[in-house]
Amino acid sequence: MKPDHDLSWTPPAGAQEQPRQVRRILRLFRPYRGRLAVVGALVGAASLVSVATPFLLREILDVAIPQGRTGLLSLLALGMILGAVLTSVFGVLQTLISTTVGQRVMHDLRTAVYGRLQRMSLAFFTRTRTGEVQSRIANDIGGMQATVTSTATSLVSNATSVVATIVAMIALDWRLTVVSLLLLPVFVWISRRVGNERKKITTQRQKQMAAMAATVTESLSVSGILLGRTMGRSDSLTRSFADESEQLVDLEVRSNMAGRWRMAVITVVMAALPAVIYWAAGMALKLGGPDVSIGTIVAFVTLQQGLFRPAVSLLSTGVQIQTSLALFQRIFEYLDLPVDITERENPVHLDQIKGEVRFENVEFRYDDKGGPVLDGIDITVPAGGSLAVVGPTGAGKSTLGYLVPRLYDVTGGRVTLDGVDVRDLDFDTLARAVGVVSQETYLFHASVADNLRFAKPDATDEELAEAAKAAQIHDHIAALPDGYDTVVGERGHRFSGGEKQRLAIARTILRDPPVLILDEATSALDTRTEAAVQQAVDALSADRTTITIAHRLSTVRDADQIAVLASGRLAERGTHEELLERDGRYAALVRRDARQVPTR
Repeated sequence: MKPDHDLSWTPPAGAQEQPRQVRRILRLFRPYRGRLAVVGALVGAASLVSVATPFLLREILDVAIPQGRTGLLSLLALGMILGAVLTSVFGVLQTLISTTVGQRVMHDLRTAVYGRLQRMSLAFFTRTRTGEVQSRIANDIGGMQATVTSTATSLVSNATSVVATIVAMIALDWRLTVVSLLLLPVFVWISRRVGNERKKITTQRQKQMAAMAATVTESLSVSGILLGRTMGRSDSLTRSFADESEQLVDLEVRSNMAGRWRMAVITVVMAALPAVIYWAAGMALKLGGPDVSIGTIVAFVTLQQGLFRPAVSLLSTGVQIQTSLALFQRIFEYLDLPVDITERENPVHLDQIKGEVRFENVEFRYDDKGGPVLDGIDITVPAGGSLAVVGPTGAGKSTLGYLVPRLYDVTGGRVTLDGVDVRDLDFDTLARAVGVVSQETYLFHASVADNLRFAKPDATDEELAEAAKAAQIHDHIAALPDGYDTVVGERGHRFSGGEKQRLAIARTILRDPPVLILDEATSALDTRTEAAVQQAVDALSADRTTITIAHRLSTVRDADQIAVLASGRLAERGTHEELLERDGRYAALVRRDARQVPTR
């Protein structure tokens, strides 16, 4: 689901970082300003009710009890009870609405980050650890939950309460109010110092949590466990994890203790202020100062104690906001990532796709610092035709294939599908047009049926079976105790390499794309399994435009044309027989394959 507003933002040059970040955080709540207005009204009403109670108490002590007016006493007491009831009701409603708004903001953030990552090019994920990505979504956004759920409302509520209480205190006695507020600027300064300290520690803590998440993701996956056990590194990995966890312990302790003594001093001082007020009032009377009634003093101290809770909470909220800014900054870093693969404003949509693919003077490089991975590639693959791309490791074979479905975008020239630049096509057309089967088969930790239906969610059981039969895997699935309901396990480890490859092929057959990219789909298999998978590949390739990235030349002999890449350039092109006659690079590769003795 896509959030109803854009959370990405281009900051203005020259703005101060922290105010700019605060403004951006406030933008997250903009779609819910109607609900927040209701919360504000409830906060205001609760504040008015709470500050009215001390005035009722003053009337009880100065008028109702001394004058024996029982009717007035009953009315004032009832008013105090009603005030408590209304304050509680307003508090519950305020919590309900603010929590709902906070959770919606959390949802928007999670969805926006996930959606932005889904739009990133393949290059981003090749240079970013999976655990780091997971930590941003889980730990960083999760760590902001208290801030977006309750802190904003708490800030408004406490600020309103403080202002209303100070106004009421001034109305009772301005001199006592001045005494009560003398230390407030010092308290604000201390809380800001504590907040900045915790913000720095939080940044370090979140980085450490991301590092731990990456370690867990990599070492506790099926592949990680296999590698660790077979290499005898289990104990070493455990010690490494323990060291990272120890660093996190230190950061957590520092985060929780940062400014704790200073905030404790604030708490003690504010708790002692009622005693100061009693002392000041007593000394004023002793020295012949202005006469202050007992009711006024008690009401004032009640207000002062009412001021104590929201004031301390307000200072703590300021510290929490400072801490949360570090988390928001890490999330905003992901939201501001430039998206390399984008859809044009008015993209071309093709209802009927023939499947002609052309590479026109194609150039590709990963960044401006490195040299070109591909340079000057000109190849045409007619609709329904087949192209095999061969060459040494690092020649750019896979990169060339990945340009067709726009896993990467060309940096020079263009790639066309049926005469249309693939960058001009909408994503839906590209997804329908191009299917990819790679050597690294990925299966979800779900049932066989669910993995197949990832290609076509509305596929019937009969369609699943037909696709599996075409991929030469139906009989094996049917023989399993749970059949198509069998859970494949983490990354499909319940199946062999050849079985996983045929499942991937069945999934692509179900998708039925007119253009097929086979990226060394059989290179990691033994000869017998390769033969079975090759039958499935042949069934998949029939009547489709097929681009085969191959390491083993035995799989490409029948291709309509074979392109030989060397250092990113097109060295040779022709049929198998034509290239053998030229006795060039391709012929050398064939002789190399002939000399290799199968070891599997």
